[in-house]
Amino acid sequence: MQPLRRDSKPVDLSRKTYVTPFKLILFTLLALFFAAIVLWKRARRPLVVCMIALFWLLAAGWLTAPLLALVQARPQSAATTTFAPRTAIILLGGGTVYDDDNVLVPPRDVMTRIKVSAASYAACKQTAITCQVIVSGGNPQRHDATEADTYLPYLLRERVPRADIVLENTSLTTYENARNVAAILGHSRYDALILVTSAYQMRRALLDFHRFGVAPQPLISSARHTRLGVLPRYGNLVNAEIALHEIVGIAQFHVYRAIGWF
Repeated sequence: MQPLRRDSKPVDLSRKTYVTPFKLILFTLLALFFAAIVLWKRARRPLVVCMIALFWLLAAGWLTAPLLALVQARPQSAATTTFAPRTAIILLGGGTVYDDDNVLVPPRDVMTRIKVSAASYAACKQTAITCQVIVSGGNPQRHDATEADTYLPYLLRERVPRADIVLENTSLTTYENARNVAAILGHSRYDALILVTSAYQMRRALLDFHRFGVAPQPLISSARHTRLGVLPRYGNLVNAEIALHEIVGIAQFHVYRAIGWF
């Protein structure tokens, strides 16, 4: 599928490269190493060795691979998805990016989520009376449009009717995705719920949805893979950042639940 431009002319996605930017975890870890090296002069050499070894293990994939395996849920085949007379397919947002023409588009991971959601909708319509796609995603990156509004034209192009699409465009986190979608579900009666997102996000997303009494069937759209080797790869660092972000998020969920914040 090709992304939609504002002038409705198609853009060849295969010629574009969207790279997930670093967040704060690896940068913070690197900053802590440098601070420790400056403060502890006697331990400077072993700290430098540890820093180089750690980031090489992440960049070469040897440490990133088990981190990804820890957070990524096992893929579920669409053939195992159970539809009911009234089915809702929940599509979780995963950000927006600007392409080379400064057009706001879904990232590659989200493009796959959109396709899987549309395919699930088409299968649902063959057996169910009512099928709807709930798109959840606000504007945490403060771009020109929310995630839900940006994804809408792509769902329409995948032949999901506008009447069967519900937009939830205020969520800024996965926890808010679950909370706001749960509120939407509370106003409608569904017999089956299907949650579509990437493998790395599914474990944390299910924790959040279960917190609000929602137990959807997980439908993984894609999984991330590590390339092992000797030379460092930027993609492995991106995967490490994503995995660490999810690990911190899962730990945060359990801590907040224990102290009553979630």
